[in-house]
Amino acid sequence: MVILGIDPGLATVGYGVIEVNGDKRRLVQYGTINTKAGEPAPARLRSIFQGINQLMDIYRPDDVAVEELFFSKNITTGIAVGEARGVILVAVAMRTENLYEYTPMQIKQAVTGYGGADKHQVQHMVKTLLNMKEIARPDDAADALAVALTHANSASMKKMFKIR
Repeated sequence: MVILGIDPGLATVGYGVIEVNGDKRRLVQYGTINTKAGEPAPARLRSIFQGINQLMDIYRPDDVAVEELFFSKNITTGIAVGEARGVILVAVAMRTENLYEYTPMQIKQAVTGYGGADKHQVQHMVKTLLNMKEIARPDDAADALAVALTHANSASMKKMFKIR
């Protein structure tokens, strides 16, 4: 099974692709889709849409897992990231119904065993679980790999996390 994990953002969308075979997890690729600051929002959203479509074409994932948004301070940033997440969901939904979402706490719990883990702990566990030589950079890509791993670890109950 190939899983595409996505960490939504307007400036930077992180992605991570892993292959799962039973209990084995193998890193396929990770990176980011970047948009240019100062460009009009529609152009940035179009870039994200096109980037997600390219990822779907290249990796042909069986399942796609997206991090849910949680904003407690900056509502303006939250709205922009929400728009980007919407574009991501549409791009994926046009190609598959196998679309899942996980909260930040669920991701931390699944990857580290502790829902209150900090970013460094999550990144270190991603590195360990995928037998990587170094921590994935930038952070958005490491976060996306954590989302993919969360989905892999939740496979037996993935119906609970399917976006309806």
